Amino acid sequence: MDLLGSILGSMEKPPTMDEKQKKIARDQKAKLEKMKRDEKKKLQVFRERIQVRINEFIKDSTMQKKKFEAMEKVDRAIVHEVADVAGLCSFSFGQEDEDRYVMVWKKEFAPSDDELMAYRRGDDGYDPEKNKEIAKQKEQELIEETKRQAEHKKMTPNTNYREKYEHLIGKDAAIEAAKQTVANKSYGFVSSENKKDTRTIEQVMADTRAKRQLQNTEPAGNSKIPKKD
Repeated sequence: MDLLGSILGSMEKPPTMDEKQKKIARDQKAKLEKMKRDEKKKLQVFRERIQVRINEFIKDSTMQKKKFEAMEKVDRAIVHEVADVAGLCSFSFGQEDEDRYVMVWKKEFAPSDDELMAYRRGDDGYDPEKNKEIAKQKEQELIEETKRQAEHKKMTPNTNYREKYEHLIGKDAAIEAAKQTVANKSYGFVSSENKKDTRTIEQVMADTRAKRQLQNTEPAGNSKIPKKD
């Protein structure tokens, strides 16, 4: 016996299925196939029922649109498919897994964007008059907003004087001038530092009292007359 044969001989053989296990596997497979057939048959019955309802809707000249009940996604897909084959417009509205439904329209009565928006908002019914009022209100708001922007544009200067005269005053001219006033003796300007009163409150009060005493001690009619040269 060669090496490979000895290795294979020493390995354990895979477990074999007994008749009971085989029967269980066959039953599960048969059950799964039956479920698929039942589901397919159920969808086919649903499709045929939708086809009947769509045909009745098309024949009814008094109806422009039709709303179906809330249904699962796979059922809605069938409704859309049947409506498309019949030459109708179809849209879904509502919340998924809650109340989402399908509405179909005849081609000559296809919904406008405003009508679709109304249904997407959750409105029970589309009212053209109400929609006109909403459109008019939005138009008025747009006009007012345009006026406000025009007024704001008038008030806002087109150019910035700092940028226009930057070559004369520099970028930081106003900022530096606001920090400190520099004296210009040729024009008699006094710096801001020289304008400060550095006396204490006590000194100010003492100087005020001295001035008052000096005024009280001077004779009433003794006013100094400047001498003439």
